[in-house]
Amino acid sequence: MNKIFSDKNNGIDYTLVGEVYLPNLISTETNYEIGMWGQRHLRYIKQHHKVFYTSLLTSCKLNSYLHDVDIRATEMYDRLVKQLKEQQGITEQLKAYNMIAWVQAMNNISNQARETIYLRIIYVVD
Repeated sequence: MNKIFSDKNNGIDYTLVGEVYLPNLISTETNYEIGMWGQRHLRYIKQHHKVFYTSLLTSCKLNSYLHDVDIRATEMYDRLVKQLKEQQGITEQLKAYNMIAWVQAMNNISNQARETIYLRIIYVVD
């Protein structure tokens, strides 16, 4: 018996282990670490888009998809916070002069950015 066998019908290679041929399967799923935004989107698609979630899971694309969502959301959050700070005139001088006002303004900006991301990325299926 040959040690390696290639099935021409399905294109899968098999390796002889003992007396049994086992398929040489390689996972196409990458193993990215998923951040806060990706985890929130995962929770959303699991609850509200079960077919889409199952499709990603069975095609080994779930981790890559969630990683992409996480990166897009993080970049958007950073960009929105920077833009809103500039629009509202929140500076380091305000931070040095009136820390409480600065913290309030930054919390407001952070909440605005989060809400925008929820509406445009997290609670939307591409």
